[in-house]
Amino acid sequence: MTSKFVDIRQARTSLEVHEGQTILDAALAAGIPYPHGCRSGRCGSCKSRLIEGKVELLQHSRFALSEEEKADCLILACRAVPKTDAAVAWLGSDDDDAVTAPRRLDAIVIGLDDLTHDIKLVRIAPADGSPLLFTAGQYAQVGFDGVPARSYSMANRHGDDSLEFHIRKVPGGITSQHVHDALKAGDKVTLEFPLGSSYLRQHHSGPILCIAGGSGLAPIKSIVETALAHGMKQPIHVYFGARGARDLYLVEHFEALADRHNNLSFTAVLSDMQAALHRHGFVTDAVVEDLADFDGWKAYVAGPPPMVDAAMDVVFARGLRPEDMHADVFFTPEEQVAAATVE
Repeated sequence: MTSKFVDIRQARTSLEVHEGQTILDAALAAGIPYPHGCRSGRCGSCKSRLIEGKVELLQHSRFALSEEEKADCLILACRAVPKTDAAVAWLGSDDDDAVTAPRRLDAIVIGLDDLTHDIKLVRIAPADGSPLLFTAGQYAQVGFDGVPARSYSMANRHGDDSLEFHIRKVPGGITSQHVHDALKAGDKVTLEFPLGSSYLRQHHSGPILCIAGGSGLAPIKSIVETALAHGMKQPIHVYFGARGARDLYLVEHFEALADRHNNLSFTAVLSDMQAALHRHGFVTDAVVEDLADFDGWKAYVAGPPPMVDAAMDVVFARGLRPEDMHADVFFTPEEQVAAATVE
């Protein structure tokens, strides 16, 4: 088989897609800011309309793309391998104009701090002092010297003079081990950002649900702080799931925000039943206990794949529309490979 050409309508370009390559991978490799999230067929952020041609859809979650949507010529760009030349258009939103095209820049580590026993805060500033434009909830591809580049979500608000990342030490992870054991202030970094479409929809006026697991609190922090700073007055419910007390961080920060903003609630949930002071069980169980109907809501979910999948199950069962789910799945390198077989 030979390469196919896919017309990306919003980008106004015809893109060569190699044999076995997905439309999303080809678009991102060409520098096109194609909306996307998990890149594994779970979240639906790259949902697009197939205008012309045929594609093969790799395995994906039924929540990301239903049979009815397929019948309506919708596809997931991250799972779509062209079988013929084709034309596609990603599904737009009122907030598309808030998204900045990704770029590459050189940067420097300016600060490091321990948030938990296995999560480190890393602050990175551009070497030339250029402005850092991104939308709350997006992430960057971060390259440290001598180790593979990895994706990390920004935890701070747009407009700061540096970027804040929360990097968990992954067992056997070459890059995260380097960050925790060897990285120091002054080290050079390369950034490609902003990336991702699991960003705050500021035109939305209905309630907001945020669910974070572990270092998934990073993009949720950016989303919540930005929403409050921009005067969004609708109810915002934040649920933070962790294993034990030593895995919690920024609890006092969020509780202080909730004290200052009547529309914000914050709930920490620990799966360790021996922990005190906080609710016990799975974070998604707490959501189910507290909230019954998500019709008209927006949901922002960030964390490991099992938590994201569980969150999708409960919110869709309670009326959330698929287009209102914005998921940021935190894969380890091993999980990213395994995601190729997601059902």
